Amino acid sequence: MNKFIKRSPYLLFLLVIPLLGTIYQLLNNRPFKAIEMTTTFDQAIPFLPIFIIPYILWYAYIFCYLIYFCFKDTTVYLKSLLLIVVSELICFVIYFFFQTHVPRPKPAGDGFLLELVRWIYANDRPYNCFPSIHVLTTFTIMLASLHIKNKHLITTLCIHITGTLIIISTLFVKQHVIFDMVGSMFLVTFIYGITFDLLSIWGNEKSESLYQKSNQS
Repeated sequence: MNKFIKRSPYLLFLLVIPLLGTIYQLLNNRPFKAIEMTTTFDQAIPFLPIFIIPYILWYAYIFCYLIYFCFKDTTVYLKSLLLIVVSELICFVIYFFFQTHVPRPKPAGDGFLLELVRWIYANDRPYNCFPSIHVLTTFTIMLASLHIKNKHLITTLCIHITGTLIIISTLFVKQHVIFDMVGSMFLVTFIYGITFDLLSIWGNEKSESLYQKSNQS
């Protein structure tokens, strides 16, 4: 119980996510000079409304697993948030100077899934596409989870299977194209190497230096 009480204040850092969302919405209203990056591969991908479910689950996926990281390993949690913030800020710069657009189908017919698709389309304009925030944050969780020790097998499977479904859902509900997905993964992988690997090396070197100084004294 003491561990949960001590780590709870770190959850306040999650407030940065709504702030990032506000910046995203501001940039999502700049449709001029938007470039379309659709390829023949994207055109061959069918529109499948069923994938709107994992697409919407993304919201809970990010928050739930960040909270899980916070109480399981606070260092991984903070590094994950740093990775998300830095990556999204880079995305915002790209959106400002290189706005892209994804053509969407017009869902015809009735049904719960189609209503969800229409709701997403109505609340998220088809801009701010390259790189994909959905893919970026999901891939961050998947990579960061590799640093969480003593996870249950079910937890590992849920993180990676759900994460994979969320990533490919961006293509099947026509919210993104293949370049958006791949670009996000490359960006996250690069920043991941800095926030997790380089910072860990720096932290270990600093700890070792302090240890040596204490021994000398």
